[in-house]
Amino acid sequence: MSRQKFIIALVVLALIAGTAGLLANLRAHQKLGPPAGKTSPMPDPIRGQAELPERVLAYESTNVPIEQIVLDILPKDTSFGQRLYSAPDNFQALINVVLMGRDRSSMHKPQICFEGQGWIINDNVSTETTVPIERPCVYNLPVMKLIANKVVSVNGQQTTYRQVYVYWFVAPNEITAKHWQRMWWLARDLFRTGVLHRWAYISFRSICAPGQEDVTFERLKNLIAAAVPEFQLTPQPAGLRASAQNR
Repeated sequence: MSRQKFIIALVVLALIAGTAGLLANLRAHQKLGPPAGKTSPMPDPIRGQAELPERVLAYESTNVPIEQIVLDILPKDTSFGQRLYSAPDNFQALINVVLMGRDRSSMHKPQICFEGQGWIINDNVSTETTVPIERPCVYNLPVMKLIANKVVSVNGQQTTYRQVYVYWFVAPNEITAKHWQRMWWLARDLFRTGVLHRWAYISFRSICAPGQEDVTFERLKNLIAAAVPEFQLTPQPAGLRASAQNR
């Protein structure tokens, strides 16, 4: 090995060792931040319950247990909340909250789960948008809207369904619809402050017939606008960093 290659190898090893040491030090001294949503304790001390309102507008709701496979796969300190909301005209929407603990692998890109469930995302009509919120202050909530397709056999007939899926990520004083931005903000805040923010991944979804996507999205927007102030603690009236401009 030449002298130049030897020096380069030593520099690379030093950088790797230094980075590993820095990350280990950060992990040893990091503080876990508070959640950006309402929670309550559970019998399992390392896991909490993300609280969702029982009634919103004219909707009634029922608690939906988290599937065991999800509990087994995600880190043990991940907290959840999930309720199915039903309107008098039988319109239904499922609200789900996933709240990370110290293990940052609690959350991943939402799109990953769709293929495993047989849904195909229509990228042509999936987009980032906003939902106007009036409480506790006026702001535009940045959300990602996905439209997915699934063909199901019903009584021997092939039937196509659409799913309108709306999601975003939230931490204390931070909201974004972008997975990469959540990861960047989490790393940045951890390096700057030593605080590991407990990001939450929030989703609203409803299944409809083809051609009903726009109507379904409008109903979800109304439900989001009414429900979010009941359980989400960000933003507070003073100050908000969001990935979408308030209009």
